[in-house]
Amino acid sequence: MRRLRIAQVAPLYESVPPKLYGGTERVVSFLTEELVTLGHDVTLFASGDSKTTARLVPVCDTAVRLNSECVDPLASHIAMLQMVQNEIENFDVVHYHIDYLHYPTSRIYPSPQVTTLHGRLDICELEKLYKMFENMPVISISQAQRQPLPWLNWVGNVYHGLPPALFKPNFKKGKYLAFLGRISPEKRVDRAIEIAIGAGIPLKIAAKVDNADKEYFEQNIKHLLDHPLIEFLDEINEDEKQQFLSDSIALVFPIDWPEPFGLVMIEAMACGTPVVAYRCGSVPEVIEHGRNGFIVDNQEQAIKAVQNISLLEREECRKTFEERFTADQMARGYVKVYETMMGLNGTKMNLMVTKV
Repeated sequence: MRRLRIAQVAPLYESVPPKLYGGTERVVSFLTEELVTLGHDVTLFASGDSKTTARLVPVCDTAVRLNSECVDPLASHIAMLQMVQNEIENFDVVHYHIDYLHYPTSRIYPSPQVTTLHGRLDICELEKLYKMFENMPVISISQAQRQPLPWLNWVGNVYHGLPPALFKPNFKKGKYLAFLGRISPEKRVDRAIEIAIGAGIPLKIAAKVDNADKEYFEQNIKHLLDHPLIEFLDEINEDEKQQFLSDSIALVFPIDWPEPFGLVMIEAMACGTPVVAYRCGSVPEVIEHGRNGFIVDNQEQAIKAVQNISLLEREECRKTFEERFTADQMARGYVKVYETMMGLNGTKMNLMVTKV
C-alpha cells in the first residue's frame, strides 16, 4: 500500500473526537486514527481542542458548539477553507466532511478531493445547489442516502466503522431499553417512550437537546418523562456510553426520517446489544432482521419486538459488527476511493466530468 498524504477537513462544531454528542466528528476521528495506523501521512483540520495522532491544524481554539463566546461559527469554517488551500500542494488527496461548504473554492483547484456527505439529502433547497455542482465527487454513507439525489457524482459508498476495542461486548441479559442520541421530531423519542410503556419495560434516555429543539422538548416530550418506567439521563459522554449500551436489553431506534447511517446502531451492536428500529433510511442496510435486531413498521410490531428480544443472541450482534463495521474496514474503503481519485488503480477520474 502506497503511503498517501491525506488531509481530513472536519466540521468545527465539535472537537475531534467530540466530548459529548457528535456523530460526524466521531467518525472523522476514527477514520483519521485508523489511516495513521495504516501508515498514511494524515493532516487533520479541526478545532484546537481535538485529540489526534495525526498532524493537527487547529482552526479555532475550541469547538464552536460548546464555546459560549462564539457568535459566528461560519467565520471559522471559511478561515479553515483558506488554511486548507494554503497547504493544498502538500496533499495527495483532500477529504472534506463539511458538506458543500467548500465547493465554490475547491472545485477550481485540480488537486484530488472527495466529500463524504454525512447528512440527509431530501431537503428541497439542496437539489438546486447540487445541480450547480453535480460533478463534484461525493461519497455516501449508505445506499439509502443517495435516493433523493441519485444523479450526483457518487464515487463510493463507505459505511461508518468503529475501533473494535472501543466497546467491550456484554453477553448477559440487559436490564432496560435504551434510547441514545438527540431529542428532535425525527428521532421520535416519544415513540420510544410508548414502546417501553406498552411492553412494560423500563427505558433510559441519554440524549442532548439542541437549542433548535428546546421548544419541541418542552412542549412535546418533557411531560412524557414523568412516567415511572422512564428515566431521562440528559447527554452522556463517550466513557458513559459503554455501560449505558451494554447493560441495556436493546437499543430502541424509532426514527421517522431518512437516516443516512445511524452510528448508534453499530455502537450498540459492538456492545452486543440488539437494535429495534423502524424501517427508515439506512436501517435495512445496517440491521439484519432476526440476527442483530428487529426491523419494524409500527408501534405494535415494535412492542412485540422488544418483548421477543431474547430470541436474538447478543454474540451475533457483536459478530455482525466485527464482520461489517470496524474502523479498519472503513479506512480501507476510503483508501480505495482515494486511490481511484489519484489514478493509482489505473482508473483515474476526471473530477469535473466523471459520473459513477
